[in-house]
Amino acid sequence: MNKQIELQGRVFLTFTIEAVSGLHIGGSDVGVEIGGVDKTVIRDPLSNRPYIPGSSLKGKVRSLLEKYEGLPQNQRIGQGAIHSCGANQSRDVQKNQGRTEYEACAVCQVFGVPGEREFGIATPTRLVVRDVQMGEKSAEDLEKLARLDLPYTEIKTEVSIDRVTSAANPRQMERVPAGVRFEPAEIVYSIYAGDGCDPARDVANLAELIKGLVLLEDDYLGGLGSRGSGKVRLSGLQVRLRGRDDMLSKAKPLGEYDSLSQLVAELPELQGRIRQHLNIN
Repeated sequence: MNKQIELQGRVFLTFTIEAVSGLHIGGSDVGVEIGGVDKTVIRDPLSNRPYIPGSSLKGKVRSLLEKYEGLPQNQRIGQGAIHSCGANQSRDVQKNQGRTEYEACAVCQVFGVPGEREFGIATPTRLVVRDVQMGEKSAEDLEKLARLDLPYTEIKTEVSIDRVTSAANPRQMERVPAGVRFEPAEIVYSIYAGDGCDPARDVANLAELIKGLVLLEDDYLGGLGSRGSGKVRLSGLQVRLRGRDDMLSKAKPLGEYDSLSQLVAELPELQGRIRQHLNIN
């Protein structure tokens, strides 16, 4: 059976991510010399600057939403698990029960499900999250500092104590210093119509994404969060929209918000403007 999906528009959300505490998003530790840093950060191979991978940002927000909504962790990913509607179901069960679960699950609608799902062909991922580079001013400020341990980063030494022998085991962790800004972060949210897609529901589910960003500010990004690293703050948020009838035109500005809390307060009005521009009832 042929299925038809029609793109109605795309919402572009850009913002700045500021590291309120030191930020550690792990890179490859292959080749680290004896006596070197135990845990390094990921860096752009061309500029050597740390950056925030879109996959880290998207995965963290999805994980926080899954826990907030109490969704079952039913899809094995490496040594962990995530939630995914239709997991561990036969193809016949996926056609009915899996699709029913999906239609009630804002997380899977926004963040996507594996393409091999029986209903996966007609359920496109709404969300694209770009890599976020270190802001030019932050990079320039760090280049002027002589007291940094490594280019653009600091070394945080942690000591674990053996509870039996009281022996100290020091470890060195690389972090981006507090105050560094990564910008511009960009999230692209698509709105669809057609088989299995409801544009009004997609606009409503935009609130799920914003909720996930609120949870992120309350939690942490990257690793070592329970030991103080990874607190971030979002600022300078801008929302733009490009509808299906003006894909060759510049995206229309819909709103600017100094903080995430301001966007939350004005979200219903923003959703109304999106529906109006896209003629969604």
